[in-house]
Amino acid sequence: MSDSTSDRLAGFSFLGLITLLLAYQLIGEIIVRVLNWPIPGPVIGMFLLFISLLFRSSWAKGWIEPSQHFLRYLSLFFVPAGVGVMMHLTRVGEQWLAIGAALVISTLVSLVVTAVVMLLVMRLNARIAGVKKHD
Repeated sequence: MSDSTSDRLAGFSFLGLITLLLAYQLIGEIIVRVLNWPIPGPVIGMFLLFISLLFRSSWAKGWIEPSQHFLRYLSLFFVPAGVGVMMHLTRVGEQWLAIGAALVISTLVSLVVTAVVMLLVMRLNARIAGVKKHD
């Protein structure tokens, strides 16, 4: 196989891996919402993926190489948050109430702002649709 052909196949396999992970996460989210479980959907999805790989070991072998490419960069998502927490661990311990309150308040504010923007966009869309009907 030429280098360009192997690159295309490796890219397709990596894309297939990402698609598979997202599909299992979606299945996990659906299960959590339907059954009203207090467990995150991605945790259920990863458990289902684990069970699938246990029963289809030949299928699992095909994902080893693309998984290595994926895992090579996965830790980059956790480095900034981990370093920040570790550098300020004593401050986090001293200021836990203020940090917790800031997290709760900022989450609530972002929910309210998102809801207001959504309502404004819905009204704007209704006005635009109304104008088009009269034309």
